[in-house]
Amino acid sequence: MPEITVTHIAIIAGALIVGVILGWIVRGGRSASEKSAINEGWQEQLEAQRGEHGRLLQQNKSLMDQNSQYQASNKDAKMRASELSDALKEAFERRDELQRQLKDIRGNLETAVSERDQLRDSASSDDLAEQLEQARVKKLEVELKNWQDRLPPLIERFQQRNAEAQDLEAQLAEAQERISALEDMVGSEQTRVEPVDPDALSDGMDASNDPIDAQDETGVEQNLAVEDDDMVEDDQADIDDAPRDDLKQIKGVGPAIEKTLNEMGISRFDQIAQMSEYEIDRVAHRLKGFRSRIYREDWIGQARDLQDQKAGNQ
Repeated sequence: MPEITVTHIAIIAGALIVGVILGWIVRGGRSASEKSAINEGWQEQLEAQRGEHGRLLQQNKSLMDQNSQYQASNKDAKMRASELSDALKEAFERRDELQRQLKDIRGNLETAVSERDQLRDSASSDDLAEQLEQARVKKLEVELKNWQDRLPPLIERFQQRNAEAQDLEAQLAEAQERISALEDMVGSEQTRVEPVDPDALSDGMDASNDPIDAQDETGVEQNLAVEDDDMVEDDQADIDDAPRDDLKQIKGVGPAIEKTLNEMGISRFDQIAQMSEYEIDRVAHRLKGFRSRIYREDWIGQARDLQDQKAGNQ
């Protein structure tokens, strides 16, 4: 067996030292690569978290905008429902007034027919009396014909107002359903996503948030304007058959205002004396804000006094 000398020990020790150094170097390189991989992974996670945070912020902003739109739409729907309710109430009042007028006209018609029949039955053989009775019968026949001519337009106006009242009732019910749906949608904490028909979108739109048409906001005003025009035409037809009063006798009514009132179908003192709140609003709207002046100058009271004087003179 050969002897182990110091040289052999030194070689073995050097080999061990070289092996340890090489192992340390290899381990350090592997640790550096692992550390680099871990840093890259953390960077990717941070970027993903930042992107997710931005997406959540954008989604939150979109939800806030949708909530604002729902609240504005809910407010508009409530205002429209209130306007429809007022218009419906006015239509009902107008319909009731027309019903009363029809009842009065029918009563007058029946009275005229009864008087005519009585005159025909009680006619005497005396020539003078017969001529007088014939003249009275003729007068009653003319008056009866006038009432018969005026009755169909009033019936038609009543049917038209009744149809408008039913239409307003349907619009009011639709607006109330819309309000309920918007209140349920605003009160919910979840976002509802509905399918969108691509053909229903406007040009250049890629989402279902199309602007709401402003037609609903002006629908009531257009209906009221059409109603005023129809009422003016009907009242103008009645004026042609009735004598006109000198409305300039009312303090505050000049030739221009009298002309405007005549165009609106108001030409007698009794019409002004019996004006309702709705008719006052219609006149004030046509005369550009005369509502306070009508009350301040007491047009209704003046018209009643003038009508009483006219009745006394007759």
